[in-house]
Amino acid sequence: MVVYKGVPYAKPPLGTLRWREPQPASPWKGVRKADAFAPICMQSGEPLPGAPPERTSGAGLYLNVWAPARSGARRNEPLPVMVWIYGERVMDQRVVLHPLTWGDRLASKDVVVVSLNYRGGAFGFLAHPELTRESGRGASGNYGLMDQIAALKWVQRNIASFGGDPERVTLFGQSAGSMSASLLMTSPLAKGLFHQVIGQSGGVFIPPEASPTGAGFLLKGAEQAGVKLAAALGARDLAAMRALPANAILSQRTRGADHFILDGHVLRREPYEVFAAAEQHQMPVLLGWNADEGTSFLEGQRVRAATFAADLQRDFGRLPPPLLAAYPAASDAQARTSRAALERDLRFGYDMWTWARLQAKSGRGRVFAYHFAQVPPYPQGSRFASWGAGHGTELRYVFGHLDQERWAWTGFDRKLAETMAAYWTNFAKRGDPNGAGLPAWPSFTAGEERVLHLRDPIAVGGVVNRPALALLDAIFAQARASRSSPSDRR
Repeated sequence: MVVYKGVPYAKPPLGTLRWREPQPASPWKGVRKADAFAPICMQSGEPLPGAPPERTSGAGLYLNVWAPARSGARRNEPLPVMVWIYGERVMDQRVVLHPLTWGDRLASKDVVVVSLNYRGGAFGFLAHPELTRESGRGASGNYGLMDQIAALKWVQRNIASFGGDPERVTLFGQSAGSMSASLLMTSPLAKGLFHQVIGQSGGVFIPPEASPTGAGFLLKGAEQAGVKLAAALGARDLAAMRALPANAILSQRTRGADHFILDGHVLRREPYEVFAAAEQHQMPVLLGWNADEGTSFLEGQRVRAATFAADLQRDFGRLPPPLLAAYPAASDAQARTSRAALERDLRFGYDMWTWARLQAKSGRGRVFAYHFAQVPPYPQGSRFASWGAGHGTELRYVFGHLDQERWAWTGFDRKLAETMAAYWTNFAKRGDPNGAGLPAWPSFTAGEERVLHLRDPIAVGGVVNRPALALLDAIFAQARASRSSPSDRR
């Protein structure tokens, strides 16, 4: 295995380059050392328990490459490439350079793995009227997505030198990384830069109208959020904003100034509309979510049957009676289970199911869907003990790094990790996860929504909690129908 760490793919976005699209990396003379990870982009949150602290910097536009060492007759044959986009945070836990997501185990299966850093939060997605005027395109925000596009362009130019095939690039990501992949499938700026997608627990298909901060997903609303952030920081103008220390910006609450927007440049239309019109980039996709995604979002919260409906209305707005009936709360225990299920379905299940449905209906590429339900052997007393197959749990299995945590892994846990790594790399090689010795994984189609359930035993079944997902779909359809103008409104 050969590993190249801390390779710059763009100039550090510092000073006047803060809140600008990434610029080409500066050339260097001679041989550059690539034996140490570079600092990650600015992020809040703590490292995963037991993990070393990760250095952060405003300069962090770097990537890393894992390539298998090869010899013999096939040593010059180009290998498929897997480009990993991390979730910006997993429940306030950073997993950017954590060994949990190192690419060595996947690369041992004859693929080249690339992981990239990108700007997140206000550093990656701030919009502001001054930035919009400065851009010359009438747009601002989405710098984090532009970072990802720049890294993919680097892959196209350079990955052959690392043994990779630029014509077989699979984009795979989890949480915000998977959301990014769904967005890049619709961006004209990303066309031709990747050829397949693996999405793990993250997509963008809920209409902005259904969000309490829906206006913030449009350029004008995002600009207003940027103005509020500047005022909170005491910055009179853009120059003052760029002169602020990075930690001052990181410490501010950036609600509405820290997520993707329909800016008219990187993202020109709402993803749902692009997929519904079958105008996304054509490619096969492998998509899924976890059985207990919602449990970690309730950590430290008390959920009571007596206040269940009122709490939902406070957090999500008034829900129609049929949807409330789908999440019963006759007791405190049932209320907690139902709240976790609703959190799962709203945050992840609906987006992933809808992504799979629209992709299958469009005919723009095959779909393979999974539902991950394996519960790891969490140590007794661990903060994870109540999470079940929670958000991010599948990462340990996909990357094959179970032993990063000294838990009592079972023989099936290890077999499942090997099986999932084989599925993921088979998909990268052929656009189909199936292979010799693996349980058959059927396609998810518009006529038959077949899902591979990753648990003991692995089995094919239907979509979990589909009736409730269908109710959510009806609610969101009404929100879309109520619009007075198209979604590319500014």
